[in-house]
Amino acid sequence: MARVRVKRERSVSESLLSIVLALEALLIFFALLTAFGLRTAEPALAFGGGGALIVLLVLAGRLLMYPWGVWLGWALQLVIIATGILLPLMYVIGLGFLALWIFCFVRGRQIDAQKAEYLRNNPPINTEENNA
Repeated sequence: MARVRVKRERSVSESLLSIVLALEALLIFFALLTAFGLRTAEPALAFGGGGALIVLLVLAGRLLMYPWGVWLGWALQLVIIATGILLPLMYVIGLGFLALWIFCFVRGRQIDAQKAEYLRNNPPINTEENNA
């Protein structure tokens, strides 16, 4: 008899925060191209540092299921703001993404709490038991 693997359901908070991190990875890709094109950073720094940050953002998006993964996401928000050292407009863009991160963090937690309360008050009906 084969075992059926049940896929873990992601929370709304995880989903929203992973979307923000994916958008930030795209942002960093375009920022590294801009830093290279404007010659505000050496090519090794622009592509090496930018590539490493993109990998960290994507990895953090997969690790949001753990509390320390969310903390990694918070730390990466500060790193993105710090890229304003190379491109001053990144201070403004980084703060905008920080605001989006905070909104998704707070609203995602609220929706998760509402969903948990709803499921507590209205337990799902197990259809396998009814068919047996």
